[in-house]
Amino acid sequence: MEIKKNPKQQLENYSKIFMQIGLVLTLYITYACMEYKTYDMDNTSNLGVVNMIDEMQEDIPIVEIKKVEPPKQNDPPPTIEKIKVVEDDLKVEETIIESTETDEGQAVVVNTQDIVEVEEVEEVVEDIPFILIEDVPVYPGCKGNNKELKDCFTKKVTEFFGKRFDVNLATELGLQPGKKKLFVVFTINKNGKITNVRSRGPHPVLEKEVGEIIGALPKMTPGKQRGMPVGVSYSIPITFEVR
Repeated sequence: MEIKKNPKQQLENYSKIFMQIGLVLTLYITYACMEYKTYDMDNTSNLGVVNMIDEMQEDIPIVEIKKVEPPKQNDPPPTIEKIKVVEDDLKVEETIIESTETDEGQAVVVNTQDIVEVEEVEEVVEDIPFILIEDVPVYPGCKGNNKELKDCFTKKVTEFFGKRFDVNLATELGLQPGKKKLFVVFTINKNGKITNVRSRGPHPVLEKEVGEIIGALPKMTPGKQRGMPVGVSYSIPITFEVR
């Protein structure tokens, strides 16, 4: 096959050289643009001239000074008390002060109709809890110190209740089997008697029964607070089993 062109004259053989020359020119132009500097134009020759002729003036306000006069006093001046000089020859009457003291031998009469009797109101002292009382109530037959009296009181009340309480009553009332609880609160008043009995339980009949038993406790020596007889409140929990 006959070749139509001279291989030495084909531009494709110089494509790499052209590309390198193009890259070099591009980098040179970019660098030249980055390093190019511009400066502001100097227009100072066209500026005008300012002449300062007048001096600066300040406006100073004029203050008028007025004479202040003191206020006029309308009150008259205080009068000076005149002292009267008494001559020695002038007689002066003396005032005699009578004594109000009474003589021991002189009887004093008192009008009893003017005396009004006032009844003293008795101070009401609230009931003091059993654990806080200074001198605990004494159950008949108990002796010893305050702690021993407390233990003896609890023991005697528990025994008294245990002997009189009918456990079968709960079964007769149809209560379900199991442990039942009763709570009783009562007061030993300042005369040693049992008052204000309150009970709470699973049935009203049981509450009434417990109240009657506690109300039948014997009379005791009342408790004392600061040496004075006072009411003492006592509570007892009761547990029994229904079979």
